[in-house]
Amino acid sequence: MTPGAWRARAGARLTPPVARLVATVAIALTAAACGPTYDLVIEGGRVMDPASGLDAVLNVGIVDGRVDTLSTERLDGARRIDASGLIVAPGFVDLHRHGQSEAAYRLQVLDGVTTGLELEIGTSNAAEWYAERAGGQLVNYGVAIGHIGARARAMGDSVTGSGGVSTRRPASEAQIAEIERLIREGLAQGALGVGFGTAYTPGATMAEVERMFAAAADAGVTAFIHMRGGLMGLDSTLTAARNAGVPLHVVHANSSGGTDIVEFLAMIEATRAAGQDVTTEAYPYGASQTGIQSALFDDWETWEDDQFERYQWVRTGERLTRASFGRYRAEGGSVIIHGRTEEMTLTAVTSPITMVASDGGIGHPRGAGTFSRILGRYVREQGALEMMDALAKMTIRPARRLESWVPAMRNKGRIRVGSDADITVFDPETVIDRATYLDGSLTSEGIRFVIVRGVVVVDGGDVVEGVRPGRAIMTTGE
Repeated sequence: MTPGAWRARAGARLTPPVARLVATVAIALTAAACGPTYDLVIEGGRVMDPASGLDAVLNVGIVDGRVDTLSTERLDGARRIDASGLIVAPGFVDLHRHGQSEAAYRLQVLDGVTTGLELEIGTSNAAEWYAERAGGQLVNYGVAIGHIGARARAMGDSVTGSGGVSTRRPASEAQIAEIERLIREGLAQGALGVGFGTAYTPGATMAEVERMFAAAADAGVTAFIHMRGGLMGLDSTLTAARNAGVPLHVVHANSSGGTDIVEFLAMIEATRAAGQDVTTEAYPYGASQTGIQSALFDDWETWEDDQFERYQWVRTGERLTRASFGRYRAEGGSVIIHGRTEEMTLTAVTSPITMVASDGGIGHPRGAGTFSRILGRYVREQGALEMMDALAKMTIRPARRLESWVPAMRNKGRIRVGSDADITVFDPETVIDRATYLDGSLTSEGIRFVIVRGVVVVDGGDVVEGVRPGRAIMTTGE
């Protein structure tokens, strides 16, 4: 007898209260007979999880924003996604994402990013930064407390970015104490680490930097640094981190290492082998981007004329001359710097010690295409990376860099029962970046579906309007 028939016969001869109870039991029996219904089912995709090594065609059942089931059996769901022929991967985790606006978040999800964190320059005020984004975004978001911004506040500089006058001036002992207080305050407000841009702060001594490293160490977080000075600067930075006892993450090894990238990576690898906690990252482009007004270019008037042609003004795409460089420097804005070879880029992105991170904002193609470029160019076209290795660089390795002190990251960067349903579904045969140095807003191809906390935010390659499932990633709370 079916549960429905049994319920009908029983209900005909029972009192109303008992009949209601029997009906409830019958409904439960019917649900058990039919199997559970999931909020979302991703069906028939090749599930690849670098954390466990899982690589199999499975169905993924999602309930309440979590992966509930991985099964070869058919699953019933309120929404079903046919992932036949597609790869189902953990959502990509970007540790170095400057773009933290609505427009930038759209570019991120269309490149498969589900968690984008600003951990290099960071913010001058963590509480305000998180409050501005409260209520949800397209992606999960988070920030470091920034040394540059704290330095500006402590020294009374109205410009808290890399172009402020405080970046060039030495700080007094009282100002250094205030910088430290602001950094500790930001960490108490939930900031994910301490971000440094010593390449932009020639006024900060290594003694000052080491003192701020120690503040990060006291809080049990990592220092994320855009270091200065090439190989010598790397040596002094590693020494300061070792003295302070702080874990260190060196951003964009390809940019900081430049023509010395082989030696740069070898120095980090040797330091790791000696037991020091240091990691690094790379992005898959030969040109960098930064503010033209920063201290990096304070000596621009001494350059040879042909050096200016390496610089491209983001707003117009034009290559610069001495005259236009000076004019735009006075105006302020973003400039792209060409100069590294493809061999240097390949060395960085394929190194076993690098993660993938975009350093992305608006205007440079890395803000729209970093992850798809890795998958399309370096995995499919060149075979320079195996798919599972590439996915590890984008998912579990950045998640593990944070998870010892950021509870929310313990369930990201992997696909397993109980993990957050942050998932990227892409076509390995077509995925590729399209953004260029002339148009950095062109979105990637082949990213078919992106799910953040169980909510579809990219559906068939298009951003879903009106959904904001992304939440703050902080050191406080889950």
